[in-house]
Amino acid sequence: MIALFMFITALILLLIGFRVAFAFGGAAVLTTIFSSEISFDIFSLLPYRIYGIMQNFTLIAVPLFIFMGLILQKSNIAQALLVNVGKLFGNIRGGLAVSTVLVGAVLAASTGIVGASVVMMSIISLPIMIKHGYSKSLSAGTIAASGTLGQIIPPSIVLIILGDVMSISVGDLFRASLGPSLLLVLLYIAYILTLSYFKPNLAPAIISDQKRSIVVKKALISIFPPSLLILLVLGSIFAGVATPTESAAFGSVGAIALTLLNRTFNIKDLFQSALETVKLTSMIFMILIGATAFSLVFNESGGGDMVLDFFANDIANGWIFIAFAMGAIFLLGFFVDFLEICFIVIPILSPIVTAFGIDPLWFAVLVALNLQASFLTPPFGFALFYLKGASGELLNTKDIYKGVIPFILLQILALVIVINFPEIVRLFF
Repeated sequence: MIALFMFITALILLLIGFRVAFAFGGAAVLTTIFSSEISFDIFSLLPYRIYGIMQNFTLIAVPLFIFMGLILQKSNIAQALLVNVGKLFGNIRGGLAVSTVLVGAVLAASTGIVGASVVMMSIISLPIMIKHGYSKSLSAGTIAASGTLGQIIPPSIVLIILGDVMSISVGDLFRASLGPSLLLVLLYIAYILTLSYFKPNLAPAIISDQKRSIVVKKALISIFPPSLLILLVLGSIFAGVATPTESAAFGSVGAIALTLLNRTFNIKDLFQSALETVKLTSMIFMILIGATAFSLVFNESGGGDMVLDFFANDIANGWIFIAFAMGAIFLLGFFVDFLEICFIVIPILSPIVTAFGIDPLWFAVLVALNLQASFLTPPFGFALFYLKGASGELLNTKDIYKGVIPFILLQILALVIVINFPEIVRLFF
């Protein structure tokens, strides 16, 4: 009953309009006030928990990868990539949409920031797609879905947090996510090409006057710098040369070096990137502190033991647990952010994963795939807000919702495939 009271209190506080960190932290405080079983003295342990979080070497990678992404986003590297790859594939049906997916994948591996990717593609790609007769709903769905690829393609902030919460090697988790990432990108491209083949009016081909050799040359030049950075960052992790945190530091320096080579470096952008990194990182760690307070009281109330006992003894079936966990995470994604799910729900589920002998890498990848859908599911899908805000009058809410539904279904299909074929997460080991 105490655990149920905590979740209901947190939900009410969220609906009233409290910030997420304060909603979960406040729910913990209110529980100790109204419960006779849990003393307020439990919070004397909180500073030690927070100090442990601050000492966590793995979590240093979070601000470093955010900084790397912001540097690349504020330079002209990503914009040039979008424009030139769009021209490369524009002469086939659905080519602009396919190029958006491919660029989204590259941006995901180099920036990993959903908001930045969606806004950038909305500003650059969306007007071009609509100008050339693309369906508004297809354009909206493609941009929103491609922008969220940063949640599953390494180096993803979600994967770093999941690795830390579940005590898994982040490098192994990055490697495990490559197969499902590739699967999801291929599903997106297959859907776009199939739809444009049967309904060519939704995504017509674009005839370009530019010589093909020039288009290919420009595309290769724009792809090479971010691809090289991705290769060095991820390659150093997979080769065991550097930890994810060390690679993130290298990537940040590499991103600055690319802006110098591209002659787009300026102190103002560097300062703004650092400032935004501090803001985003502070938000993440405030949520983590609120979630730590919530977990402290939740576990003290016996909530964690109750959930473990229910699944390990009453249900005693790993597949039912997987189905329940994925269903619960998917539904929670409609209302709460991926950070709260990582910090609140996953610590409750992790002991059950161990109890059933489930591969934690496989389970973490399933969670990451599932969490990606939370960015697209209304009413609180962040990618939808970013897209609507950046598109202005070009799109209405109906176009956006109609466009993202097929891509949400494709994400569910990818999740089902990975559940049934666990070996996909071991493809790159």
